[in-house]
Amino acid sequence: MIDTPQALAELVDRALTKECVALDTEFVWNRTYYPKLGVIQLALAGDDCHLIDTVALEDLSPLGAVLEHSDIELILHDAVQDLTILRQATGAFPRNIFDTRCAAGFANMSSTTSLAELLANTIGVALEKTETRTDWTQRPLSDKQLAYAIEDVCYMHEVRDVLRQRVAKIGRNQWLAEERAAYDEPSLYEERDPREQYLRVKGAGRAAPRERAILRELAAWRELEARRRDRPRNHVLSDETLVYLSRRKPQAREDLDRIRGLNPQRDGQRILAEIARALEVPDDECPQRPRRRRCDEEIVERKLAESMGHLRQQSDEAQIDAPFVAARAEVRSLILDAADAAPEDHRLLRGWRRAFVGEDLHGIAVRPD
Repeated sequence: MIDTPQALAELVDRALTKECVALDTEFVWNRTYYPKLGVIQLALAGDDCHLIDTVALEDLSPLGAVLEHSDIELILHDAVQDLTILRQATGAFPRNIFDTRCAAGFANMSSTTSLAELLANTIGVALEKTETRTDWTQRPLSDKQLAYAIEDVCYMHEVRDVLRQRVAKIGRNQWLAEERAAYDEPSLYEERDPREQYLRVKGAGRAAPRERAILRELAAWRELEARRRDRPRNHVLSDETLVYLSRRKPQAREDLDRIRGLNPQRDGQRILAEIARALEVPDDECPQRPRRRRCDEEIVERKLAESMGHLRQQSDEAQIDAPFVAARAEVRSLILDAADAAPEDHRLLRGWRRAFVGEDLHGIAVRPD
């Protein structure tokens, strides 16, 4: 285990001389807002693997030099969550990512494949997933747990090489490069804007503009409070309580005493302040519901079935995983927007997806029926 600043610095110096390194994380995420990082796995090669003890090391920022180095390829499986955790731990935004799960989608494999499935299908290795319930923040870790963690990265260089060969054979190198470039976008790893969190509240879509204004203020406060307390959002206020408050619009402390799911003594004053702030927003500045043209549901479903059939056919012929190209919900959204669909709102109208199938699906969407 790498458990001293000097050992970490030496490992980072070695990593900075490599063309690619494999990374993974082991963490615990239970009753906290932020995951509790326990171990970082780093492989310089298949036979040169290391475990970084994030419990023993207070400062992980030296590892950021590897993450943000544009000439070092970072190999991960299902990369975004791990890289978000590593950005929080190191302060560095990652670059030059090779996500093996993404690459699998271009290699005639499922783009949602697990690491165990990927290893079996590429290099014939059977990975034992026996330590999934380990508390990686506890010490000491057993030899079995350490071996389990190492196995998650020790084969990744070989898997990456096999995937590259398969993607090249199918002729999708350019598409893979375009998809990989998206991983360099810093916004993928940043915390969400608290004032946009109301859009994720269950029930917000049906709320009236004034109710949405209240949800915006309350959800932003909840997000910041959850981060401050390091507790899940619903431990501060549930979505159900947020929606109820937006509808009832309480303005006095005694009104809160009758509402389940909140602690008036602890949070009452702040909740009332956020509601009061939202009630002062001018009508024309309240968040509006998304507006879409009225559609005949029968026509929408017919176009959706046709579009999904075309997507599957094109994907099968190109040996690409159809759900990787577009989810059913994305295709439906394109149909509903039809002529109003814009590339910034629909990835089917951008890049390789547009050329591959997006233009065809948009044609179905706008076709008079």
